[in-house]
Amino acid sequence: DSGLRFHYVAAGERGKPLMLLLHGFPEFWYSWRHQLREFKSEYRVVALDLRGYGETDAPSHKENYKIDCLIADIKDILESLGYSKCVLIGHDWGGMIAWLVAICYPEMVTKLIVVNFPHPSVFTEYILRHPSQLIKSGYYFFFQMPWFPEFMFTLNDFKVLKSLFTSQATGIGRKGCRLTAEDIEAYLYVFSQPGALTGPINHYRTIFSCLPLQHHEVIMPTLLLWGERDAFMEVEMAEITRIYVKNHFRLTILSEASHWLQQDQPDIVNKLIWTFLKEETKRKRE
Repeated sequence: DSGLRFHYVAAGERGKPLMLLLHGFPEFWYSWRHQLREFKSEYRVVALDLRGYGETDAPSHKENYKIDCLIADIKDILESLGYSKCVLIGHDWGGMIAWLVAICYPEMVTKLIVVNFPHPSVFTEYILRHPSQLIKSGYYFFFQMPWFPEFMFTLNDFKVLKSLFTSQATGIGRKGCRLTAEDIEAYLYVFSQPGALTGPINHYRTIFSCLPLQHHEVIMPTLLLWGERDAFMEVEMAEITRIYVKNHFRLTILSEASHWLQQDQPDIVNKLIWTFLKEETKRKRE
């Protein structure tokens, strides 16, 4: 309905149940490469470039990045792909969108899986009471400035972008699957295109207009996966999220893992997702 063209990468046969993957910041479909390979045996797996990211259209005005638009995008994409429901998986900012789609369009989400992002109500309430989380989320405020955040990312051949994934403070840890030189190159290629950072940062420039939420409850089975060494999100928020899920809720915290969980520990993450998907089917049979 928005008139935008969306880029996605798909694996698995058309007609199989849909698994829709929503990436975080600053990423694109590629952050789900391990899951595209893993789940194509039983699902039509679709990894999206969100509005403003990668090869998806990027409207220039920040008003076009309001949360309502981002939620509507997912509904439209589902219908365009010929599906009425899906297993919805989101990481980081894509996790925020996934929570909101599950709240606003529960009939469209059979199962919800979120990686390293708490229920949005938990996030807003927690951040107001915990200055330490407010500091960790300081970039939300920094991103409100025009043009300067984009400029910062480009300095020293995109040093900030590289260090997000590789530095000791924020990157994938010693025991994780480090990004290869090719992986880093893929990220640099996407974000070094002219204007490629403005769309992603615009997602954050409208955040304060939509909070707090009107509706809160999540009514489908939900899996929350969390890397405990997340430099941006305090792990306490994961446990509090349980309050808002009025169905089977499973939380798994991986102690050695970073914020970039599905790339950091792909084998464990894939196994946990399979277990969650299968245990629900088993429960129904019983």
